[in-house]
Amino acid sequence: MRYLRQIYEIMLRELSILRHNHIYAFCMVVFPVLMIFFFTSIMDDGLPTDMPVGIVDLDNTTTSRSLTRRLDGFQMSRVVAHYPSVAEARRAIQRNEIYGFLYIPKGTTEKLLASRQPKVSYYYSYTTLAAGALLMKDMKTISTLGSAAVGQATMRAKGYTDQQIQAFLQPIKIDLHQIANPWTSYNAYLTTMMVPGAIMLFIFLVSAYSLGTELKFVTAKKWLSLADNNITVALLGKFLPQTLVWLAIVFGYEYYVFYHLQFPHLGGAGMLVLLGLMQVLAAQGFGIFAFGLMPSLRMSMSICSLWAVLSFSMAGSAFPVMGMDAPLQSLSWLFPLRHYWMIYQICVFNGFPLIEAWFHFAALAAFMLLPWLVVRKIKNAMLTYVYIP
Repeated sequence: MRYLRQIYEIMLRELSILRHNHIYAFCMVVFPVLMIFFFTSIMDDGLPTDMPVGIVDLDNTTTSRSLTRRLDGFQMSRVVAHYPSVAEARRAIQRNEIYGFLYIPKGTTEKLLASRQPKVSYYYSYTTLAAGALLMKDMKTISTLGSAAVGQATMRAKGYTDQQIQAFLQPIKIDLHQIANPWTSYNAYLTTMMVPGAIMLFIFLVSAYSLGTELKFVTAKKWLSLADNNITVALLGKFLPQTLVWLAIVFGYEYYVFYHLQFPHLGGAGMLVLLGLMQVLAAQGFGIFAFGLMPSLRMSMSICSLWAVLSFSMAGSAFPVMGMDAPLQSLSWLFPLRHYWMIYQICVFNGFPLIEAWFHFAALAAFMLLPWLVVRKIKNAMLTYVYIP
């Protein structure tokens, strides 16, 4: 009962600090909520649409104009300009006015009708990876459809049936099944990594900051005295209010994206709750560990910032970890976001049982336990260290 009373008194003290220090309100509530709505709204359509493309049509025939109209009719492409030469279109790409252009040389229709295999070129910028890949797909489809349309008309004139024409133009029919994300929604797989990663960044920083300010404002000894110098009780009382706030933010985010926005989540509500709990506790564990490793407000927050920013690259969502060099593959295990992302993919996104991701679950549990390695150093810092700006 004595320990519970001490934890309760420290929690009241911490709630008073959270209420009077506006940094906590902004970093724990305002910024995470704004970030959630920002990321989910910026990719609200799932895929980028109406991306600007140009046309260099030196053929200027009914067939070439038909290709232009078809390209403009695609959801992701919008023809915004016609250029007299390839050089002009290239300069438009360099000025970032268009992402790519389709080049139809003179005599294209004539060669098509004579079955002399004309060359239609398309150029696209890969500076923006998503835009380049999607526009390449559209322009490649248009180039294929152009020759198919002429072939279809020729075969119909020769008396072939529609079934024979289809078998000739598309001898192998593709039956495509995109598991878990059939809409190819960028929102469904980018937001679910970027937002949790950013929330973990805030948790890292706030955890280290809350310990560092005890030294900065010379309140550490008073804080420990409320727990009779028991550092475990002091840490529990200090971080329980923060844990509850972070859980409210994380569960609110999960409800918003998985139930309001209907993001795919085959793993169910129970797995989401477990993953959110592990995410918060593992991030707090790392933040406390970073401060214990280097009991300095400035240095511990620098470590947390560096580790959180590197996490976005090492999580494996933008570039697969299996494609990285061997040392980087080993290093990826040291980032909590990597394990969160793997559990999300395996157990939430694809709905596999937790046993399939047991190692990543154990890794997050290890991050939760990291503070036990440095509790004595934290206690010593609070009792003896002098704050140095």
